[in-house]
Amino acid sequence: MSNLSNDQGRAYEFVCLQTLHREIAKHRPAQIVENSSFLAALNAWNTLSETEQHTYQRSAEAAVATLFSLEPLILEQGNDMLEIFIQPDQAGQQGDVRDILIIRCDIQWEIGLSIKHNHFAVKHSRLSATIDFGNGWFGVPCSQTYWDAVNPVFAYLAAEKSKGTLFKELPDKENDVYIPILKAFIEEIKSQYIVHRDIPAKMVEYLLSKFDFYKVISIDRYQLTQVQSYNIHGTLNKPSRTEQPAIQVPIASLPTRIVSLDFMPDRNNTVELYMDGGWQFTFRIHNAATKVEPSLKFDVQIVGMPTAIITIDCHWR
Repeated sequence: MSNLSNDQGRAYEFVCLQTLHREIAKHRPAQIVENSSFLAALNAWNTLSETEQHTYQRSAEAAVATLFSLEPLILEQGNDMLEIFIQPDQAGQQGDVRDILIIRCDIQWEIGLSIKHNHFAVKHSRLSATIDFGNGWFGVPCSQTYWDAVNPVFAYLAAEKSKGTLFKELPDKENDVYIPILKAFIEEIKSQYIVHRDIPAKMVEYLLSKFDFYKVISIDRYQLTQVQSYNIHGTLNKPSRTEQPAIQVPIASLPTRIVSLDFMPDRNNTVELYMDGGWQFTFRIHNAATKVEPSLKFDVQIVGMPTAIITIDCHWR
């Protein structure tokens, strides 16, 4: 992700945090926990023009009412202090994609929001000669067969880096880099899946989150904010003491089978993964920098979801 995109994302986190706090505080005690992530988001917010800030504000306001309809425990009357804060980036590295947490300690309740500004990417995971993706993604270390296949490619990239080669200057990056890496990636998942049948469920938990969450996506060009429910473990959409959620969210099941895993037709840098239950992902591999680096990055997109994951369109006022 570019520095500009990163700053825009942090700025959107900031305005969502502020808007939630302002609207919640009209109904019950609430406070923002000002940590280092809050300060980083505030700094990003201050880089925006007034016009941009107005756009981001409208987007955040569109989502808040929907979140209240989904989660009556947010506004439930009580003397306890509700806390809202932005999580540190390290949380994402540990399988928690929630950017903002809303917590009520007295009833041991929390929900999380994944905040996206004008993009739908799920993960930006890396592959390299030292990254054991199998262990990180589904808890099974990569086989020696995988390492034997990828290490010569990463050694080649390391040699080109030492020359200062630009990635676009590689003579045949598809056949020399993308295809062998992705073939090894595909075969490793398939071979491990034969032995470890829980890999589909663990991969979804890695790619999405180990925790249930709502994804809030600002789509500025359409003046639209989408709220998506990822209620996989059944922790979202709980009633309060006096009120049921105005919008009901079903529980989505994790997949149990890999149906297909292969290259996308006519795309030598992209793999498609189809699993049961409607789960579908694409993995596009690319170099994350202009100059050659001995690592590659995945742009992971979710292209199919179970019908139990609902998307609510919130139009801006």
